[in-house]
Amino acid sequence: MIRFIYADELHKYPVLKETMFRDRAAQFKHRLHWSVTLDENGYEVDQYDALNPLYTIWEDANGRHGGSMRTLPTIGRTMVNEHFLDLTGGVEIASPFIWECTRFCLAPGAAPGVAAGLLMAGCEMGLRFGRQPAAEQRAGENRALQCVGFAAEALEQQLLSRLVALNHGTIASPVPGQE
Repeated sequence: MIRFIYADELHKYPVLKETMFRDRAAQFKHRLHWSVTLDENGYEVDQYDALNPLYTIWEDANGRHGGSMRTLPTIGRTMVNEHFLDLTGGVEIASPFIWECTRFCLAPGAAPGVAAGLLMAGCEMGLRFGRQPAAEQRAGENRALQCVGFAAEALEQQLLSRLVALNHGTIASPVPGQE
């Protein structure tokens, strides 16, 4: 089951919360060897988790985390604008219709289809949360959210291109040795 949960509502799902942050630790700290910190619970959380992001979470049949991603509107603080401006030529990305997607994470041993399911849920999120109230729309305008995100080359090539044939574009790639 896919759940859309804001951070301030995660306490209502204690098992899902715990397994998501522990799976993030397993993926980013232990498997990918990123320079991330773990809190006293062994959770991988960062400053952006404190900004009430919207999590898209795959909940398995046992109520545990199967995969997730974190999204924040670019009109507030984001990683792209605070850490990756070199990839955008110094241009800040800020729009109520562009959200940043980070911390795409799969649980160890995640069932086949979880990654594709999360990406499809991202499409649903774009349609659901990108709609303006009818009174605010211009004639004939119906916007969906767009996302900006960061993906390891293997994820981009295998998942986005081959598994789900998602139409995506690369703004920039880091210079080798400067990742």
